[in-house]
Amino acid sequence: MPLVQIVVLAVIQGVFEFLPISSWTHLVMVPALFGWAYDYGLQVEMAVHVGTLLAVMLYFWREMWRLVGGGLMLLRGRVTGGGRMLLLLILATLPVVGASFLIRDYSEVMRQNFVAIAFATIGFGILLYAVDAAFMQIRRLEHLGAVNALLFGVAQVLALLPGTSRTGITMTAGRFLGFERLEAARFSLLMAVPVGIGQLVLLTRAAMRDEVRAVDGATILAGALAFVTAMLAIWFVMAWLKRASLGLFAIYRVLAGAGILYWYYVVRVA
Repeated sequence: MPLVQIVVLAVIQGVFEFLPISSWTHLVMVPALFGWAYDYGLQVEMAVHVGTLLAVMLYFWREMWRLVGGGLMLLRGRVTGGGRMLLLLILATLPVVGASFLIRDYSEVMRQNFVAIAFATIGFGILLYAVDAAFMQIRRLEHLGAVNALLFGVAQVLALLPGTSRTGITMTAGRFLGFERLEAARFSLLMAVPVGIGQLVLLTRAAMRDEVRAVDGATILAGALAFVTAMLAIWFVMAWLKRASLGLFAIYRVLAGAGILYWYYVVRVA
């Protein structure tokens, strides 16, 4: 794949992975618009996943430290705040682990269904706006229990459908449960860590099976770009939610979905 395509797709992955507007939508649509290959190679895919995973872990480095410390204390039979949060994150991850094996093939079929992606982008955008506007902000993460963590996890399963947005649907779930915007975003982004680690494990297994060649300059560049852009995206969304609602992202989703439909039914067939 040409370097320019690798750069563009790595930036898209980094920017949209942690914004509630669906990275999958953009990773499918940009190659379709420019006539590029969607698959940018296992090596580069691993690099961008490493980049985005490192970005969220670095941004939340204090929470990561607490989680590691809490996990070590759990091994010694003591439950601390960090250990409790670690258990809740594991619980929130279990539904998507099971569901991914059940609907993985269906997701692959849906990958190139542009109409379905467009309607998912619009529909879940409207849902994000409606829930954010309607529900109170009365809970913080210290109020998070096992039932709510599991509901976050069930919502995350919907992200297996193209156009949904993992970050978007879990933030929607958090607001539905009455969590403050920042707190819903914080747990949503922390949920990306175990999911990202799981994805990286699967990609590593595939790379070992396919005997992927050594890392080259394009791969390093892709990982670096994904890392930097993901850090900027996380900073932006957390800063934005300190003073504003999720409405901006909902509006973007509706416009993006409408643009996809226009392209599919008008431009593509012209």
